Amino acid sequence: MCASFSVSASTVLILGDSLSASYGVEQSEGWVNLLQNKIPQHTIINGSVSGETTAGGLRRLPALLERTQPDLVFIELGGNDGLRGFPPQQLKNNLTKMIQLSKQSGAKVLLSQVMVPPNYGPRYSKLFSDAFISVSQSENITLAPFFMEQVAVDPSLMQRDGIHPNTEAQPIITAFMLPWITQELTNN
Repeated sequence: MCASFSVSASTVLILGDSLSASYGVEQSEGWVNLLQNKIPQHTIINGSVSGETTAGGLRRLPALLERTQPDLVFIELGGNDGLRGFPPQQLKNNLTKMIQLSKQSGAKVLLSQVMVPPNYGPRYSKLFSDAFISVSQSENITLAPFFMEQVAVDPSLMQRDGIHPNTEAQPIITAFMLPWITQELTNN
């Protein structure tokens, strides 16, 4: 006997930076577009902007929520905060406000862990990383591992800048993110 179930169509808002905005690759080949192809019954809206910080995401979020009315918001922000050496407490405050705004709109929230390069020193790196753990726990949301962890260590998957994933990395990121997104869409 074959069991079947149906998942109603949902709208997913991806709120990220250049890693999700397809920087340096064709938009059609970026992981967000590839994700849409994997789950065509859902609507994926890419609200990502290259260079975006958590403060910028927070400023843009209310209009995005109103316009898209998402069922799920995936937040992949913080990398540019870290690269600019912004205080981890500011990162925590902005992430918390984005999560709360998303929840108030009726959306579920999935937060991505983000990491900074090791040259920022172990103390800052730990405070930065811990900010995501702390926020996800205090807001009772799922924290997905950073999708760049496996990709960034393989130079053949990176653009020449060593920061952004190349076209070959996009399907890998899609495969990594697919279960995290679908799990959030199916869990009530």
